[in-house]
Amino acid sequence: MSDLQIDRVETVLLDVPLRRAHRFARVGMDAQPVLLVFLRTAGGITGVGEGVVPGGPWWGGESVETMQVMIERYMAPILLGREVDDIAGIGVDIADVLANNLYAKTAVEVALHDAWARCLGVPVHTLLGGLARRSIPVTWALGTESAPVVIEEALGKLDAGSHHTFKLKMGAQSPEADVERVTTIAEKLAGTAGVRVDINARWDRLTALAQLPKLADAGIELVEQPVPGSEIEALAELTRTLRIPVMADESLRTPTDALRLARLRAADVYSLKTTKSGGLRNTKAISEIAGAAGIPCHAGTSIETGIGTAASLHVACAAPAVTWGSELFGPLLLREELLTTPLRYADGELHLPDGPGLGVELDPDAVRAFTRS
Repeated sequence: MSDLQIDRVETVLLDVPLRRAHRFARVGMDAQPVLLVFLRTAGGITGVGEGVVPGGPWWGGESVETMQVMIERYMAPILLGREVDDIAGIGVDIADVLANNLYAKTAVEVALHDAWARCLGVPVHTLLGGLARRSIPVTWALGTESAPVVIEEALGKLDAGSHHTFKLKMGAQSPEADVERVTTIAEKLAGTAGVRVDINARWDRLTALAQLPKLADAGIELVEQPVPGSEIEALAELTRTLRIPVMADESLRTPTDALRLARLRAADVYSLKTTKSGGLRNTKAISEIAGAAGIPCHAGTSIETGIGTAASLHVACAAPAVTWGSELFGPLLLREELLTTPLRYADGELHLPDGPGLGVELDPDAVRAFTRS
């Protein structure tokens, strides 16, 4: 038996409390459900991956519960006995069994990379082609709360020097009330911080055409996914007409999506998320399509723990096209730390950890404390 062969697949569900409630356009959350996947090799090496979605199945149709079923029932039989460096072959065989389930596939694919890199004694970014950078700026996401609440939180982050740009969630109120709220916040932060907005695909084409110019007038520097993900033509129209950049998120999950968006010039910026795209390799492929088309990329978040954030950081640091910073703040929003050594945030940036694999280690006591009974 080869030391690289997988001899055990294990999944664990956690519920990790947040420091404060976080609201999206449709849902809110005060704890983050997390699925951890452990792949052990015959040589005694264990790789870990993370399955997590932002606020539940409203975004991508998956939850940690569905991920666990898909991995244990359908993926584990494919993984057992295979070697951890057979990532492409395993991916093809899993795709024959599971048509979509990109979040579940990400958890497994990241665990394969972590295990293989640890077997080689190299960091995951080596398997992705090496580094374009060693750190990345981090934008802090603010929820859909009232303007005074959001302003207070933003000013606190500015005073601490921890973040210099902010993204405001929109879509929970009427468009007119939301624009008024965001305008108030943008005016207060003008000249001190960059402000972006994420509409979470909540507006239709006509609403977006009417309201987005008001956001541009208010000094908003970028608008993320104003219309539903499937409405690529409407997104392209908004990108052509708006004088500030439009970023694609819900419209962009696969390399095929990236190619279609590029052909239509439907977005000025791509939001990369390892979780939504099926893993590190697809995310890197999307960044390469973007780079070839002259489209800058941003590293987005699904509110991951240190494991998922480290995975996203490795691919963001290995992708030259990621020039619009990141939103990899997930561990900072969690009330408790899951890693033995936390990821390092300093001077508004997240810094790549050293060491083999993902370069981070789970704290077993923390994992046990938050494991779902």
